[in-house]
Amino acid sequence: MKITDLQPKLVWECFDEITKVPRPTHHLDKMKEFLVDWANRHNIEVHTDEVGNVMMRKPATPGHENAPVVILQGHQDMVAEKRPDVQHDFMTDPIKTVVDGEWVRAEGTTLGADNGMGCASAMAVLLDNDLVHGPIECLFTVDEEQGLIGANGLQAGFVTGDILLNLDSEEMGQLVIGCAGGKVTIAELPYNKVEAPTGLIFHKVEITNLKGGHSGMEIALGRANANQQLCRFLWEVSRKMHLSLAEIDGGNLANAIPRDAHAVIGIDAEHEAEFHKMAEEFDKTIHAEFKIVESENFRFNVTEEDARAEVIAEPEASRLIAAVFACPNGVQGMSHAIEGLVETSCNLASIKMNESKIIVTVHQRSSVDSRRDEIADCVKALFTMIGAEVSFDDSYVGWAPNPDSKVLKVAEESYESLFHQKPKVEALHAGLECGLFLEKMPNLDMVSFGPTLKDIHSPNEKANIKSVEEFWRLLTDILRRLAE
Repeated sequence: MKITDLQPKLVWECFDEITKVPRPTHHLDKMKEFLVDWANRHNIEVHTDEVGNVMMRKPATPGHENAPVVILQGHQDMVAEKRPDVQHDFMTDPIKTVVDGEWVRAEGTTLGADNGMGCASAMAVLLDNDLVHGPIECLFTVDEEQGLIGANGLQAGFVTGDILLNLDSEEMGQLVIGCAGGKVTIAELPYNKVEAPTGLIFHKVEITNLKGGHSGMEIALGRANANQQLCRFLWEVSRKMHLSLAEIDGGNLANAIPRDAHAVIGIDAEHEAEFHKMAEEFDKTIHAEFKIVESENFRFNVTEEDARAEVIAEPEASRLIAAVFACPNGVQGMSHAIEGLVETSCNLASIKMNESKIIVTVHQRSSVDSRRDEIADCVKALFTMIGAEVSFDDSYVGWAPNPDSKVLKVAEESYESLFHQKPKVEALHAGLECGLFLEKMPNLDMVSFGPTLKDIHSPNEKANIKSVEEFWRLLTDILRRLAE
């Protein structure tokens, strides 16, 4: 079965078209071109702005011209993550979708239902002439996943509605009315290469196949961070024997919990037996610690490597390992205002090397801006102490809940009428663009909802088929109620 055989057919057909368009964050020229061409093919009014946002308009159903203008909003980009064994170029290759029982997933890559499903649903609204609705504006923003660039660059007057339905949540039955803000900390540590000491045996130490996931939605699950666990082992080894670090790499994106990390190290031959014993013990330890929250397939491996002529100078290597091991990671505090909500968190996202620097990226989130800044400053203080140059990037504000929202009341009534139970009204620890929209358009009344997606920002991402149909019913019923 193909996804175009699923219901609601219009939504899945639009999503199928989107999966064929390469659209990793910061590389959206093809997606923008697709959206404009798609609108022109269907005789839909379309506009673009300087940062690459696309907006399409649809007139009201006859008789509902005086209803409020409703903005349907999703983001164009997707998180580009794949399994190490999968050959896939996100700049050129389409996503290969698979219908797998009750779910749709991709073959070894992220699916891009975050937020392709939101965009597809908005496109389906534009196409479906059997719906009842007021005037519609569909806003497709750019680069939400890193920097919220489209929302940051949105100019006054590009959209005109005072009601916004954000289609970027991942749990059917949940109505979101608030979210965390965030900030990315980037530490750049200069290093020198020196000639490798004689008598070393080199090994590749790697952690692979962790679950990873969204650094906001899944941070409270206690999953292992590949970067931190790798440096935990390296730090333990360095306490017992001399260790030469030749290479280190882990993670990719600021908003994804790192699933894989590796280092190439040299150990004196006389310590080989002790080193392998430590590796065996560490393997048992982390599998015991994370057996409940991690995949059964995650691995800690040590394999012999060819000798390296150069290694990172000892002071820089030791300081880096210690700082990464000590870096704040995971939940840093729970909300005092909303029971069960993570207030502040930190994701030790990536470690990358170039010829002169090692770059560590850490993503902080908090529903309290001062706490977001405090934890970012903690990370800065730590890496400054080891001689790194530290900067901040991609700072964005949170979205304060408004329990008196009129569109929330409409959405609650719609959900109860359709599904005969109350929805969950919640704030998220994840980041949404709504806070930025509210800064630019203070009169906006907003709610966020979507179908059930699991393991977003990882190659295990999947969309629940039944929930997509339920999401479509909810969306179209909310539009009808707002029109009437």
